Amino acid sequence: MVDRRTVEYIANLARIKVKEEEIEYLRVQLSRILDYVDKLKQLNVDNVPVTRGTFFTENILREDEVKDSKLNQEILRNSPYLQENHFKIPKVIE
Repeated sequence: MVDRRTVEYIANLARIKVKEEEIEYLRVQLSRILDYVDKLKQLNVDNVPVTRGTFFTENILREDEVKDSKLNQEILRNSPYLQENHFKIPKVIE
C-alpha cells in the first residue's frame, strides 16, 4: 500500500507539483498499479517463448518490381515549364 509520504516523494523526484486534493487519488492509483504488477510477477511464464521485441522478423510486404512506364512523359506533358525532362519551377527562396 502506497502512503501519502511516498506519493509526495515520487512527485518530488518527478519534479511535478501535486495539489493537496490530488494526493489521495494518486495514492490509490499507485497502489492499484503496484498491486497489478505484483499479480503479474506471480504469473508462471516458464512455457512462454522468449520474445525480443514486438516486430515480426518476416517480411510481409511484396517484393518491389521495376516496371517500364510511359506515364513519366504523360505527367511531364501537363507542365507548362520543362527543362531536360524535369519540372522547372520559379525560384521560391532568395
